[in-house]
Amino acid sequence: MSYVKLGRLAEWVKDRAITLELCPTSNLQTGAVEQWGATLEEHPFDLLYQLDFCVTVNTDNRLQSGTSLSRELSLLVDAFGYTLSDVEQFQQNACASAFMPAEDRDELAEVISQGFENAVRGSRS
Repeated sequence: MSYVKLGRLAEWVKDRAITLELCPTSNLQTGAVEQWGATLEEHPFDLLYQLDFCVTVNTDNRLQSGTSLSRELSLLVDAFGYTLSDVEQFQQNACASAFMPAEDRDELAEVISQGFENAVRGSRS
């Protein structure tokens, strides 16, 4: 990746590990990221992820966007070549940022980890 200089606001967000809830399909449909380009491959999601921002994958308005979380993740995997480990990181980021009691959040994080471990084991058989 080429050198990227973060502005003060971006540094502030990154330093505080503030979660960025990104909705790629909706972002493209609404033009929210049009200065980056018109395709998913030009969406800043990957740049933010590569720069270690805490990013999550979301759907915004599923009915309006005609998408699902599974579809959003699949599109990102196709566009950027993410691995199961990357997808798990997105889900763990979402879990860590969820507004829920810490005990429930810890339990959910374990369920996510187990699900991905099972997926990896299943892909090896």
